[in-house]
Amino acid sequence: MIEEISGIAVDVEYASEYCCRSEVATKQAAVIVISQSGETADTLAALRKAHRAGSQTLAITNVVDSSMAREASVSFSTEAGCERAIPATKSFTGQLLNLYLLSLLAAESTGAISSAALKPLLIELASLPARIRMQLLEWERTVRIVAQSYHEMKNFLFLGRGIHYPIAREGALKLKESAYLHAEGYPSGELKHGPNALVNSETPLVMIATVDHADADSVHRYEKTVQLLRDMRHQGAQILAIANSGDNIVAALADHTIFIDAMREPLLAMCEVVPLQLLSYYMAIQNGIDVDNPRNLTKAVLTE
Repeated sequence: MIEEISGIAVDVEYASEYCCRSEVATKQAAVIVISQSGETADTLAALRKAHRAGSQTLAITNVVDSSMAREASVSFSTEAGCERAIPATKSFTGQLLNLYLLSLLAAESTGAISSAALKPLLIELASLPARIRMQLLEWERTVRIVAQSYHEMKNFLFLGRGIHYPIAREGALKLKESAYLHAEGYPSGELKHGPNALVNSETPLVMIATVDHADADSVHRYEKTVQLLRDMRHQGAQILAIANSGDNIVAALADHTIFIDAMREPLLAMCEVVPLQLLSYYMAIQNGIDVDNPRNLTKAVLTE
């Protein structure tokens, strides 16, 4: 979002890998660390490494008095409230919202967006909770049906393009954490570069196929995704699609479709993750798993 909206170059790092990199490689950059608890060991180590390299840092956390919030040059609180679930849900969507706000403010500071153009974007963002609330019951109804249909499946592939790829990764992670099922997230265009060998009637594809029709790049990605849907349908794959409301093209190619109202692409991403969280929840309880106490996991990883 930051790159595409403001034009500022961004690299995404695993905190656990960043900790082990050469100091030389970390210079000449501001560093953003993201953590629900603000105490995650490897992320806190990355923050301290950035400080040793002389970098300015920003912490996005859900705990205002956490170690990261105190030690960073600047701190943003997600203001999501106490996250009771071990697999983070509302705090993750809160992080997405913070990052979108940061992207808009960065774009204003670089002149990529004028102050006048920024105002309607903020008004649109403020309407997002109500728009999600209006769709939530239908998402839940659809996901219940999907979970019943897929409850015997053991492997899933999640696919997305552009901003929707990390959402696919998050959906796969939630299914692993909550339902103990093997799931992997891939960029949609990479499916045929190897992972397609795994696709069969026992490995459903979860394909994010939403589109912002006002964005030419989004339309281009969507067209490629529709072609992949056609190819996978021909191949005999089981497909759960996430698509724009009223998208009969995608719905005709999928076994199940979760519909999301049309909106700007960054907001689509924030919406998409909610039914994927519901999917992991219902897949878990369908299989008799206590989602409040996932095995081998803790609320915050305090040791590396």
